[in-house]
Amino acid sequence: MKLLVFLIFLLIINSTIAQTGLIGDFWFNKDIGNPKIASSAQYDKTNQFYTLKRDGYTIGVERDGFNYLYNEIEGDFILTANFKFIGGGSARHLKTGWMARESEEEGAPHISAVLHSDGLTALQWRESKGALIKGIEDKIFAPKPNYQILQLERKGEEIIMRGAHVGEPLQVIGIKEMGDLPGKVLAGLFIYSNGKNAVEEVRVWNVRIDKPVGNDYNPGKDGWLGCRLETMNVFNGKREVIFKKPSKFEAPNWMPDGKKLLFNMDGALYKIPIKGGVIEKLNTGFADRNNNDHGISFDGKLLAISHSRKGLTGGGSTVYVLPLEGGIPKMVTEDTPSYWHGWAPNNKEVVYVGQRHGEQVYNIYRNSIDGGNEVALTSIKSGEHVDGCEYSPDGRYIYYNGSHSGTMQLWRMKPDGSGKEQITWDEYNDWFPHISPDGQWIVFVSFPADIPVNSHPSYKRVMIRMMPAEGGAPKVIAYMYGGQGTMNVPSWSPDSKHIAFVSNSGK
Repeated sequence: MKLLVFLIFLLIINSTIAQTGLIGDFWFNKDIGNPKIASSAQYDKTNQFYTLKRDGYTIGVERDGFNYLYNEIEGDFILTANFKFIGGGSARHLKTGWMARESEEEGAPHISAVLHSDGLTALQWRESKGALIKGIEDKIFAPKPNYQILQLERKGEEIIMRGAHVGEPLQVIGIKEMGDLPGKVLAGLFIYSNGKNAVEEVRVWNVRIDKPVGNDYNPGKDGWLGCRLETMNVFNGKREVIFKKPSKFEAPNWMPDGKKLLFNMDGALYKIPIKGGVIEKLNTGFADRNNNDHGISFDGKLLAISHSRKGLTGGGSTVYVLPLEGGIPKMVTEDTPSYWHGWAPNNKEVVYVGQRHGEQVYNIYRNSIDGGNEVALTSIKSGEHVDGCEYSPDGRYIYYNGSHSGTMQLWRMKPDGSGKEQITWDEYNDWFPHISPDGQWIVFVSFPADIPVNSHPSYKRVMIRMMPAEGGAPKVIAYMYGGQGTMNVPSWSPDSKHIAFVSNSGK
């Protein structure tokens, strides 16, 4: 009888342990040090946010005492998230952020991107076991309500902390060489305070753990990184991951009913519910080499695709049209390469970019979906590039990205190609403008200034930004690791409140 009770006890214990393994994207949760009040970390799967609770000792005196939600990560990483103190943070020294740590020992070396409850940001570190904390503190404070975006990147021996107020680009707050940290570290979220016998709380969302690759990485040769299919409310910044795969897929379109997304993967097109679930292959007939340039007509009846015919110039990408429910594609462009980018509001014409007559530049063309003679809307010089052409819903303009001014910026022109106007003016290289169905907003991908002007590579720290369609200051709505394939095609929801895109991460 005693043996039976003991075995039941072991079973209960083992069941409890099994249930406490994975918390969101993290495998481990532990109180470092010896708190008087037990801490906790929870993950809200529906809303995809974390809640960390902690009474505290501190980090940085003779020992550490804090709650840690973490993974073991080897090599380089980029950790990004939004942080907010619940209740404003009553403790005088309540802190949260990202940490990379040698071990679970309470005096272990570590480095942290820290947000204080008064809004102060800091890069802090302990270089050797049991040493006092050091740090770089820029007087950067988050506005009320008290939340901020923090990023911690490991790049070789360098640890880089970046921070941003909501809507602003990330700025470097501190850089520190930490060559003594091991190749594999414990990296994750933390909360601590020096409030005695008081439990403090922080909420963390848009948590992304990315494994970057080097500048010499070649996806075609070295393999493609993993992908996440995400949706986001553009007005509150809330992102949701609805599908993951450890290899390549790209470029979601929002279906007209608002209930599913369409994306390309392995040369085919697939539909998936906007909350995730079973994917469904779309019948595209003979077109089995579809790339990431595809989209749905304004009336929701037709689908344009870019299918690559074998053995032709520039990979043979050719624009076709077929019924949205699937069917046999009808060719629009005989000349290659041609990459679809936009429908006209009359649902009878499309715009696309292509190379012609052996030239090494791309231009924008318009054509009937019944084929015929295409019309060139741009005539650019050698060394320039245009891409991402898309009609506004009222048909007054075609928006596109072009490097006419020396950097890649957003432009618009009239449907006949006249009246070209530049609408962004900053140091970033901006690509793929997408206009909301209500005609009020543009979202686009911004590459950093050090990326070659006419290039939109995969696997870079990029931003998705949004601005009024009639012009104005862009604001950042998403910080991510991605680039090519992230948002090449129209991706707005029918209600003009959400977008869909693809982000990347290594294994």
